[in-house]
Amino acid sequence: MKVYTKTGDAGETSLLSKQRVSKDHIRVETYGTVDEANAAMGLAKSFVKDEATAALIEKIQKELISLNADLATEYTAADVPARITPEHVQRLEQIIDRLEEKRIPQNYFVTPGSSSAGAAFDLARTIVRRAERCVVRLKRSGMIPATVPLYLNRLSDLLFVLARCVEQEELVQTLTRQVLTVINSTPATREGGVTMLEKAKKIIEAAEKKAVEIKVPMVIAVVDAGGNLVAQHRMDGALIASIAIARDKAYTAVALQMPTDQAALQTLPGQPLYGLNTTDGGRLVIFGGGYPIYENGAIVGGLGVSGGAVEEDMAVARAGLAG
Repeated sequence: MKVYTKTGDAGETSLLSKQRVSKDHIRVETYGTVDEANAAMGLAKSFVKDEATAALIEKIQKELISLNADLATEYTAADVPARITPEHVQRLEQIIDRLEEKRIPQNYFVTPGSSSAGAAFDLARTIVRRAERCVVRLKRSGMIPATVPLYLNRLSDLLFVLARCVEQEELVQTLTRQVLTVINSTPATREGGVTMLEKAKKIIEAAEKKAVEIKVPMVIAVVDAGGNLVAQHRMDGALIASIAIARDKAYTAVALQMPTDQAALQTLPGQPLYGLNTTDGGRLVIFGGGYPIYENGAIVGGLGVSGGAVEEDMAVARAGLAG
C-alpha cells in the first residue's frame, strides 16, 4: 500500500467515523494539533536520559493516539463509550502529585530553554494548550467525550512540571560533575609537601586570632576538595548549632565553587538557583561565612565559620584565608 492515496487531493479527508470533511474543519485542526503535541513530546523523549521518564512519555504518546481517535469520531448519544476514560485523567493527576513532591517551588514566570529536554517539554505544553483551545471551539459545533478536554488540561500541567523537574535534575548533575572534577584533579599533598591538614591548621589558627580580637567565640571548619571534613575547631562558648553550620558552609563553598554569600544572591526569588538550599538534604547553606580555598588557581578545599553575625563570620573567614 502506497503512502500517498490521492483521496485528499480535493482538500477533503475522512474521519474515523467515515464522514468526509474539509481538511480545515475544526475537528481535523483539533486532532492535528494533538498530533503536533505528540511529535513535540517525542522530541523531549529523545533528550531525556532517565528511562522511567522516557517510558512515561511513551505511554502518554500512545494515549494521545486513542484521544485523537475520539476526536476523529463524530459521536452521537447512541455511540460507544470514549476511548479516553476518567481513569486516564486520574492517572495524570497522580503523576503530577508525585512529581510536585520532588520539585523545588518557583514563584516566578519561567523562561523556557534552561535545558534541551525542558525546552522540548515546554514546547509540547504550549501545543497541548492550543489543542485545548481547539477543543473549546469544536464543542460548539460537535459532540466530543467529556474526558478529552480534561485529559488535555491535565497533560499540559504535567508537561510543565516535567520540564521543571528535568531542569532541576540537570542542575544537580552539573554541580555534582563540577565537584567530582575538583576531587579527581586535586592531590592529597600540595607542592612542597604541605598536606591539607597542615593548611587547615594554619587557616584555623589565623581565623581564631581574628575571632578573639572581635570577642566572638566561633566554630571554624575546613573541608577538602570533595567536601570531606579535614579539621574543625570550636572555641569555648561557641554555639553548638554552629558546629554543623560551619561544616556545611565549608561544604557549600566547595560544592558550588563560590563564597556562600554569593550563592545567597543566586538563590533569591526570581534568580536561577532559587530553592537550591532545599536540595542535598538541606545541607547547602546560603548565607555568608563559607569560602572556597584556592591554591595555584584551583579549589583545594572550603572554609566555613559560624558563631556571630553574618558579617562577623565573613570577617573571621577572610582572616583565616589571609593568614
